[in-house]
Amino acid sequence: MVIIREEKLNDIAARERLLDEAYGAVRFTKASERLREGRLPAAGLSLVAVEHGRLVGTVRLWNVAAGPGRAALLLGPLAVHPDERKRGIGAALMRRALARARLAGHGAILLVGDAAYYARFGFSAAATGGLWMPGRYEQNRLLALELKPDSLAGVRGMISATGVVEPKTDLNVLIAAEAGQAGKIRHKSRRALAQRAA
Repeated sequence: MVIIREEKLNDIAARERLLDEAYGAVRFTKASERLREGRLPAAGLSLVAVEHGRLVGTVRLWNVAAGPGRAALLLGPLAVHPDERKRGIGAALMRRALARARLAGHGAILLVGDAAYYARFGFSAAATGGLWMPGRYEQNRLLALELKPDSLAGVRGMISATGVVEPKTDLNVLIAAEAGQAGKIRHKSRRALAQRAA
């Protein structure tokens, strides 16, 4: 049975492997990635699908501005493990993500993707003609869903990242932590040798 739940810290490595399998290195060249770089996903809107303890799907949403002063979310990437496709896992992740975004009071969701696939969830290019993204993308693949009526009415401008900046780990803290760990290991080794000698 597939369980959809919020992403946890220990899901990160499995999520990255899944995204590598689903999209390959090209995922880092996409215009959407420019809006995600160095940012944290929107609170409560990183979901995974898990079956028998194995991560089989993922979706995340990110805070952006759809032009000046117009808050929105950017959905992506949505991915399902290649061996698990055609089982409805991607659709289930989408429905759960949309429901959570609506419940949290968000007004609109943007994404870059296949219009035929995302139309079933209410996405279209009808409200995105006045928007553009940093980098290369296909305008007809820039889609939107209004969770609140007219939340994108008359919108015009560059889509930009507004989410929380991902905290950078201080290299000095890492070095100190590593040195402290090494010191503990050396201390334990010395104690073990002393006990053997006694």
